[in-house]
Amino acid sequence: MISYLQGTLLDCGPDGCTLLTPGGVGYELKVPATCLDRLPETGEEVGLYVRTLVREDAIELYGFSDKQEQQAFALLLSVSKLGPKTALAILSTFDPASLSQIVCREDCQALTRVPGIGQKSAKRLVWELKDKFAGWNPQFSKSPARETGARHTVFSDALAGLTNLGYSEGEVRFLLTRVIDEEPELLVGEAIRAVLKQLKKDASSR
Repeated sequence: MISYLQGTLLDCGPDGCTLLTPGGVGYELKVPATCLDRLPETGEEVGLYVRTLVREDAIELYGFSDKQEQQAFALLLSVSKLGPKTALAILSTFDPASLSQIVCREDCQALTRVPGIGQKSAKRLVWELKDKFAGWNPQFSKSPARETGARHTVFSDALAGLTNLGYSEGEVRFLLTRVIDEEPELLVGEAIRAVLKQLKKDASSR
């Protein structure tokens, strides 16, 4: 299950983009309009959180600027009769924090601003999501799509440092991504030490 992709932005369209990973594989992702607006120029580095949907005839990837968008998308898909196309339309209209507030105050009228959602659909959406959104307070970290080259340099340099220590890229890439996402201001050495600490912790718990 793909949950995060980082690489070079090859192209963008009205509904999504294509991302080329360092391994040479290009992934087509459907993304909300808010995410499209935050993407850098083609040819630049970008990281996106991903939700993978497996269908009988296809595997579809949906990309998001941050973890909160990804989580909100998953919550929207839990609503009966609400598909990924409508979920993207909702996230193209409201960010997760605004959506959470709308649902919690039962503002069905606001939801009808989304193309394809009428009063009946809005009421069902609010009814099914209210308990799930209750107490959900998205805390926004720096968006991977908006990050500057400095963050990517820290990531690539820390990854190189860890592989030079004998760790495989597959072994440390996820941990390094998580460490930098949690503390975007880390320096290269601090990021490496944080990953080594987590690896030691994981090893001792086995």
